[in-house]
Amino acid sequence: MKILVLNCGSSSIKYQLIDILNDNESKVLAKGLLERVGLEMGEFTHKVNGEKHYEQLPIADHKAGINIVLKALTDEKLGVIKSLDEIQACGHRVAHGGEKFTESVLINEEVKQNIRELTPLAPLHTPGNLAGIEAMENLLPGKPQVAVFDTAFHHTMPKQAFLYGIPYEYYEKDRIRRYGFHGTSHRYVAPKAANMVGMDVKNAKIISCHLGSGASICAVKNGESIDTSMGFTPLEGLVMGSRCGDLDAGVLLYIAEKEGWNYEQINTFLNKKCGLKGLTGGVVDMRDIMAAKREGKERESNAFDVFAYRVKKYIGAYAAAMGGVDIILFTGGIGENAWWQRQEICNGLEFLGAEIDRKVNEETAGKDGIISTKDSKIKILSVTTDEEYVIAKDTYELSK
Repeated sequence: MKILVLNCGSSSIKYQLIDILNDNESKVLAKGLLERVGLEMGEFTHKVNGEKHYEQLPIADHKAGINIVLKALTDEKLGVIKSLDEIQACGHRVAHGGEKFTESVLINEEVKQNIRELTPLAPLHTPGNLAGIEAMENLLPGKPQVAVFDTAFHHTMPKQAFLYGIPYEYYEKDRIRRYGFHGTSHRYVAPKAANMVGMDVKNAKIISCHLGSGASICAVKNGESIDTSMGFTPLEGLVMGSRCGDLDAGVLLYIAEKEGWNYEQINTFLNKKCGLKGLTGGVVDMRDIMAAKREGKERESNAFDVFAYRVKKYIGAYAAAMGGVDIILFTGGIGENAWWQRQEICNGLEFLGAEIDRKVNEETAGKDGIISTKDSKIKILSVTTDEEYVIAKDTYELSK
């Protein structure tokens, strides 16, 4: 079954065309990325058989962007299918499922409306998710579409992990609680990591560190999420690319009153002006931050250290929450590639029994591998994630 996987952000569209051959085999036929959707000039990157096609062109909206993707997939030179009829279903990454969605679902009008109502919980992502769904309805009518929710994996969290210290009526009435995100990634890498060290995920304590522009940590005990760093929205937890992470609410009250901000200005501040971007004055990419740190630049050095420190704190907290830990894994763009950041995070964790092998760690940038020393009681791993495969597999199961 050929499945188109779409991950639509506010101004970007990631895609893969995956052929699910059977329950255990799959093949990525093509993948790519559209950026700067809705701006005057967009960028389109399409990859097939290791070859990359790149061009700049106007991308008016998500429908126009997905139409570009469909044309590329059937193009004489760039294409991998002869007709759009070969695409049998479409799977969508959807950021927030609230308490309503605890697993992936076939999309219908009711599902779309429920997703629409959850938009305030993930304002940066959900509008793009919906735009992608509606674009596919217009461009490939009648094809099954499946929503795979970032929050679903975390529905196993106990109440002591997801309740906030606010009046209980806000949970009962408005369902304000911790939901967590990156669930599709954590769900994929935890069993993969267990398999890499010969353990059964159903009998393992794993701390999964998904580190990228968006970043979260998940405590996975016996195959289930029991706690995670992101919260009611993707703002909570680690310092991220442009999101603040954990923040004393009093700081926000103080700044908002001082500046006279309205809701929209507060939302923009928290989601787009904080995190690494705020600490450095505009630098977000961890590679650039590391280069600047090596040059002795104070703000980038602070950002690097704050990021690592927050991750380290959560590792300690989740080791306590699970009563120990067998595996610490790193995944995501930073987690998989930034070996220097992994090294800094793990420095000082020897008391837990976690000791990183510096040479192996450096050699394992961007690859799967065990990066702890042979004598380390806790296994430390670099694990490449594949959220698109999870989305394709769920779409396959619900559409076949």
